[in-house]
Amino acid sequence: MRFDSLDEWLTWQEQLNPAEIELGLERVRLVLQRLNLETPDFTVITIAGTNGKGSSAAMLQSIYSTAGYRVGAYTSPHLQRYNERITLNGVEADDALLCDAFEQIECARCADSGEVPLTYFEFGTLAAIVIFQQAEVDIAVLEVGLGGRLDAVNVLEPDVALVTMVDLDHQSWLGNDRETIAREKAGIYRANTPAICAEPAPARSLVAHAAEIGADYYGLNEQFSYGLNEAAGEGRWHWRSLSQHHQSYDQLPALGLHGAFQLQNAAGVLMAVTLLQSRFAVEEDELITGLKQAQMAGRLQRMAIEGYANVECLLDVAHNPSSAKVLREALAARPCDGETHAVIAMLADKEIGAVVEMMLPVVDHWYVAGLDSTLSARAATAAVVVSSLPEATPALPFADVGTATAAALKKSVTGDRLVIFGSFYTVAEAKSFFEDVGCCEAN
Repeated sequence: MRFDSLDEWLTWQEQLNPAEIELGLERVRLVLQRLNLETPDFTVITIAGTNGKGSSAAMLQSIYSTAGYRVGAYTSPHLQRYNERITLNGVEADDALLCDAFEQIECARCADSGEVPLTYFEFGTLAAIVIFQQAEVDIAVLEVGLGGRLDAVNVLEPDVALVTMVDLDHQSWLGNDRETIAREKAGIYRANTPAICAEPAPARSLVAHAAEIGADYYGLNEQFSYGLNEAAGEGRWHWRSLSQHHQSYDQLPALGLHGAFQLQNAAGVLMAVTLLQSRFAVEEDELITGLKQAQMAGRLQRMAIEGYANVECLLDVAHNPSSAKVLREALAARPCDGETHAVIAMLADKEIGAVVEMMLPVVDHWYVAGLDSTLSARAATAAVVVSSLPEATPALPFADVGTATAAALKKSVTGDRLVIFGSFYTVAEAKSFFEDVGCCEAN
């Protein structure tokens, strides 16, 4: 099978395996063996977690790129272009590179020993590995798509495994409680290999699994710690390794990624950098520059809106109770002078009521949108989301995110704030709306 365009390849991949999600490593491992890439020539940092994976990957790529290394990053989902998923030193893989990788994978998939029914995500994971090998990257930063233990990314042996915050999400696939989900995330840990947890109160199952398999465990507030240096200036913070590595940074600046919660992600990232220091040396000034320059779309992302210079606009992919809690705390920590208008659109299989309840204290006016059902069969209608709001809540329903955003802006005045959240799809539609009207990302 061969296609001439990326869109054709992606459309075909979506239909190849009838299951949108089919966890397991057998299929991707078999094709990887046929490609002779079971042990590629690059160092692997694997990241799992409920929230914080993408931000951690962005910081790692920025730090190592700043230090002069060739870095590949594989993240998901994308917002507007599939190419966003695979980057080389922050530059998206172009269509030709992706199509070439897909063709190599298809040849291996259909080898003499039989066709392998890869999923859409498995194709992308293999493409990332093929591209990183061809590009001769030094380091590959791989973000787990779902869970950890049975996710396609876990087919490669990590040199460092990092788990960020763990909470309830994807329960139908991972389990109905935090302990069960954390055990799935901990599946990326390996014996005698650095296993980092960037959460101050990790699930018992995660720590127990690391001990059971003999992983070299590094836990936040045990083997490493961080804290604010308020006397040194706004946003200043410190980080210390409490393990045998004896590394410390006392005057770290504010991060490029907005939100105090990002310091927790950065703490785990610095532990990973410290553990790899003997192989990939990073000077302190390079580390600082990398942290300051790291960017991630849809994480408290500020937009500059023509005609609304005095209205703060934020995009955030918060889509579960724990990420909504982080978003609420970020908004509460920086109250606006006026009122907060929120555009929300979500997937039907998410905990809509819990997300809404989390955000109620910081939102004055709600603009509820439906998502495009042609992009996801799981899209919730505006009516479904409205039904999760308390009866007396000021809320208006809209057919789509763009229309809801336009209405929210029309009602906003100087000093107000507009927050658009609820899903990666929500942020993608908002970004498309802003691009159509000539707006751009703010500093």
